[in-house]
Amino acid sequence: MIYLDNAASTPVHQKVIDEMMPYFAQQYGNPSSIHKFGRTANTAIQTARKRIGDLINAESKEILLTSGGTESNNTAIYGTSLQSKGKHIITSSIEHDAILEPCKHLEKIGYRISYLPVDRHGLVNLEDLQSKITQDTCLITIMFANNEVGTIQPIKEISDIARKNKIIFHTDAVQAIGKVPINVNELGIDLLSISSHKINGPKGVGALYIRKGVMLSPLILGGGQENGLRSGTENVASIVGFGMACKLAKENMNQNIDHFKNLTSKLIARVQSEIPKTSLNGHTEKRIPNNTHFTFLGVNGEDLIIKLDENKIAASTGSACSVRTQKASHVLGAMGFSHEQITGSLRITVGITNTEEEIDQTVDTLKKVVQELRAVSPYKNKYNF
Repeated sequence: MIYLDNAASTPVHQKVIDEMMPYFAQQYGNPSSIHKFGRTANTAIQTARKRIGDLINAESKEILLTSGGTESNNTAIYGTSLQSKGKHIITSSIEHDAILEPCKHLEKIGYRISYLPVDRHGLVNLEDLQSKITQDTCLITIMFANNEVGTIQPIKEISDIARKNKIIFHTDAVQAIGKVPINVNELGIDLLSISSHKINGPKGVGALYIRKGVMLSPLILGGGQENGLRSGTENVASIVGFGMACKLAKENMNQNIDHFKNLTSKLIARVQSEIPKTSLNGHTEKRIPNNTHFTFLGVNGEDLIIKLDENKIAASTGSACSVRTQKASHVLGAMGFSHEQITGSLRITVGITNTEEEIDQTVDTLKKVVQELRAVSPYKNKYNF
């Protein structure tokens, strides 16, 4: 199989696996225990916490360990709203469901949510953002990079607006982490969500960066772990693996970015020159380097995924986090795409293990499969395939 769905998840790096293994069978202590087994586990967690912080230039004590990006996003939204007197939140219309669903829930209990529109490339308008701010605004949450089309938002400009108006700014950086350098201090970010399994770490673990001085209400109460913000015995092995994944991502950042760019530029060039009536979606320059998102007119994306899978190539039409529901992409809809354009979309996301040979094989297969599907397409005459 050729795996090209790295936005959904990534293979766990061997060094990450090696780092995790002792914490399953030898160092199995509870981090809250005061004996040697507990102290060893706690030390491992603190080492991982530092490595996570180092990746985004944050201090260890600013890192809240979670079960992943969804929990981090929920914690940022609910934790802020419960702490604040304001009942207005600003977000964008192309956020991940882990942002949109909590916002919808808050709307049901009396909060007001402003959903910023985006342009054809998936970018929010800063003037729109400024115009939505009121004295009741308690949070601005705008994703760093979109999980479907890869567009990177103007994060520094958004944070400047938030800070000027004394509003907490959160960004979902799950797709951006490890793909672009992120310095939370230079960018002025207050809250930032990341996930382990997007950067070759284990699933089920993530983190929320909380800038020093930002106060959140806890969502999970109990034993008081994570400074009282997230009670429950820590998932030591996965946290350790996450820490190593962050260490590797930081050390290999430039190398990985160059690798991603090399593969996606080759992919884009070949697809656009060899498969007619195809468009690249998202911003052409302001995008994470491992993401490509295409529309093939006259082709159903689900059929395309199945055909590619039959040819041993794994890709996707969009987010893998909606419990297998085959609903039309709200992201592409917000970007002004027609139903036909939305259903004809394909997301290909490369990772550190992919090769140029795999890209060439994928394009060769894609050309054949698209031609086959267009031959039986109901749009055959419309586009003269």
